[in-house]
Amino acid sequence: MDAEGDTPRIAVFRPDDERIDDAVALLESLGADPVPDPMLAVEPTGAIPADAPYVVLTSKTGVELAAEAGWEPGDATLVAIGPATADAARDAGWSVDVVPDEYTSAGLVAALEGRVDGERVEVARSDHGSDVLLDGLRAAGARVNETVLYRLTRPEDAGESAELAAAGALDAAAFTSSLTVAHFLDAAEERGIRDAALAGLNDAVVGAIGAPTAETAAEHGIDIDVVPDDAEFETLAEAVIEAVKGEESASDVDTRR
Repeated sequence: MDAEGDTPRIAVFRPDDERIDDAVALLESLGADPVPDPMLAVEPTGAIPADAPYVVLTSKTGVELAAEAGWEPGDATLVAIGPATADAARDAGWSVDVVPDEYTSAGLVAALEGRVDGERVEVARSDHGSDVLLDGLRAAGARVNETVLYRLTRPEDAGESAELAAAGALDAAAFTSSLTVAHFLDAAEERGIRDAALAGLNDAVVGAIGAPTAETAAEHGIDIDVVPDDAEFETLAEAVIEAVKGEESASDVDTRR
């Protein structure tokens, strides 16, 4: 907690652009003390989506890069992984035809598997996309092409949150992808504090934006306390803060006994 003892300190790992700014503003509005520690940097490849009857976009970043390059979906059925990606596509002037009920690679497969047998499907995304999407679409009979629009790397100065976790100075952390988990641990390893950072996380409330992120965390020894139903950062932030407050209340009760 902060010096006042009533404001939870929460690490957030969004890319160092408007997304980290928005995340900080949201957490502050919810009564938290954010620790912005971007774990992702975007390196565009210069590629654009290939033409296909179905084009799948899996991030707001991918939409923005494609739009900046002058790409247009034309007559393709445009598929967005979730509301943020869909909103970015509409902001670019495109019509979005499919948004899955579950905002994950598995959700995309479920939304498309009855429609793409024998069809060409273009998947345009980062270099760290899940094989679940490609394998699932191929199993559904699609002829799949993947185009890497950007690479995701770890910023050189990332790691403040790992130091705080190792010192027992974090109340919570909100992981927004499997790669943010890996980069957090890599930053801790470089500082020689991996075990202490893991222990600090496991004494805090840890949220993961979806099942794949939670599974990655678990594989690395991180106990996940919160996985929201919707894979959106706002939902994750609200759930993490609610969990922190719940732990505080339980602690207060225990203290009074």
